[in-house]
Amino acid sequence: MDGPTGFSDYVAQQRGALVRLAYLLAADRDAAEDLVQTALVRVWPRWERVSQGTNPHAYVRKVLLSVFLNARRRWSVREVLHPGLELEDTRNAYGHVDEADLMMRYLRQLPRRQRAVIVLRYYADLSEADIAEVLGCSPGTVKSQSAKALVKLRALLSVGTQLSRQVEGGR
Repeated sequence: MDGPTGFSDYVAQQRGALVRLAYLLAADRDAAEDLVQTALVRVWPRWERVSQGTNPHAYVRKVLLSVFLNARRRWSVREVLHPGLELEDTRNAYGHVDEADLMMRYLRQLPRRQRAVIVLRYYADLSEADIAEVLGCSPGTVKSQSAKALVKLRALLSVGTQLSRQVEGGR
């Protein structure tokens, strides 16, 4: 069975972008792959209709987000991370990698909806109205979730900076 027309081409072109988006949501490479696979399995039977729409990628992204939010609700796994416990010298040639890793740690500490709002806003570059449509909520809720997430991220960054200064001062 070959599948719906154009589906293989879409997956070949967009899989990398979908996995990157899923990774930012799930904060785990294997979970990201699973999210994308599950989303594509759900879209596959509807692809003929979806591909005729104005923005099939937006539809797939919405399904991916739905899979992420619903899967986490079902399993209710909460990660509790403590910033700075594994603090080490990041002044090296790979500083950008360390910064990306640190940001992923901080993103993991956000509640799922807040993480989704931040990822969709700053990674996927969606507007508040588009995010509201994807999440099935009002633009006001998106603004509120975004504000709360940014406050938490700023607080985490502040704590991380203070810990880093303490470590550097102790040398």
